[in-house]
Amino acid sequence: MGLMAWSLLAFTSCSDEDGYDLGNFTVEVLTVVPEGNTYYLLRDNGETLWPFASNEMDYVPSHTRASVNYTLLSDSIPGFSHGIKVNWIENILTKNIARYEGAANDSIYGTDPVQIEAIGIGGGYLNVCFGANFGNRGIAHYINLVPVAEKDSLPYVLEFRHNAYDDDALYSARGLVAFDLASLPDTGGEDVTLTVRVHTFEGEKEYTLPYNSRPASQGDFSIDNYEPGINNSWK
Repeated sequence: MGLMAWSLLAFTSCSDEDGYDLGNFTVEVLTVVPEGNTYYLLRDNGETLWPFASNEMDYVPSHTRASVNYTLLSDSIPGFSHGIKVNWIENILTKNIARYEGAANDSIYGTDPVQIEAIGIGGGYLNVCFGANFGNRGIAHYINLVPVAEKDSLPYVLEFRHNAYDDDALYSARGLVAFDLASLPDTGGEDVTLTVRVHTFEGEKEYTLPYNSRPASQGDFSIDNYEPGINNSWK
């Protein structure tokens, strides 16, 4: 069964041409960096954002990727690129590259199809926005990035895996996941090709991305649509 249609809520990124208006905001995928009992946010371009204010007073920081709606409050402050107000913040499923299990890969990590909406490298992570079909049994589907070979024989060829645990295909759900690429071999400052194999509803596909292990050489990642709560169905 193919992926069913879903409605998308487009986010708005307002410009700050008129200064730091509290009505202006940006929604962006960022890295949360805990700092004692608080945290700051790291943009994929290396800029650091300090939350002067937040609507999410109960947010408990951990080192993870997050989708953040924020408003710029100031230019450079000591130690940080900008001061911001956090309007809302939601953690994104953030995982390491899974262990290669050989013939057991299919049974552990699954072979169920997905639809890739966006895929890209940013902030040292492979970031993937995707969709799949779900049933009504409340099962959290298993998402992983898995090596295709043991050890380092093909270190830059990986598989995006989905295990639906035999869930019914009654409706569609979206997900956003970030995989930490730090365990890949250092590229020594050179660009290499990172290949991601995906079992989609249209068959097998490969996505090739330029990868450089040096953070300064990594690109940004953004998606055109994001609605809070899309990660509740994945693990």
